[in-house]
Amino acid sequence: MSSEAHVLVVDDDQRLRTLLQRYLAENGFRVTTADDAGDARAKMRYVQPDLVVLDVMMPGETGLSLTESMRREKSDIPILLLTARGAPEDRIAGFEAGADDYLPKPFDPYELVLRIRAMLRRVAPAETLGPVQLGALSFDTARDELSGPGGIVIHLTGGEAALLALLAKAPGDVLSREAIGQALGMDEAGERAIDVQVTRLRRKIETDPREPRFLHTVRGRGYVLKPGI
Repeated sequence: MSSEAHVLVVDDDQRLRTLLQRYLAENGFRVTTADDAGDARAKMRYVQPDLVVLDVMMPGETGLSLTESMRREKSDIPILLLTARGAPEDRIAGFEAGADDYLPKPFDPYELVLRIRAMLRRVAPAETLGPVQLGALSFDTARDELSGPGGIVIHLTGGEAALLALLAKAPGDVLSREAIGQALGMDEAGERAIDVQVTRLRRKIETDPREPRFLHTVRGRGYVLKPGI
């Protein structure tokens, strides 16, 4: 999939945009660039990227704001944030906004390529075990799609769908934060970032996220999905 994937790079640094456009193209990606959030919005009206590489600190609208806006608009395009601010609280803010991955500057361009490929693999179709029932909701493991009564689709971000798919593959098994982080490429972001993704997912699958029926915390061990009607 990565050899055909279309990546939108959004960064106000012209030199970096040019470098990334050339390097990603050399590694088999189709690339569109934008110099700010407004330019990115305009281009996404006629270009449907498979993934967005987005700078956080830009003049005008920030990358965090654009990420939040895309998620409010129900966009499930995977988003990788780039920033010179790599403290844990900054990474957590990115995940809370709805990003799927986070890479601090300066970075090795090849690491960016590896992260992009890993993100695309997580959203690619795969062999599955059929639907998983979560009360009135059903998670289609073939399409990573969550639906409610009447077939109404409930929007999941790429990160949320990847997390639910991972847990659904082993219902009843406790997965440690470390295992989840490694599987989803979030291990460097720390446990708090994984907890944020769990919290976001619970808001969509639980009637009362504070008293979860399906996605449980096992203190000192991790998380477990317990499907049921």
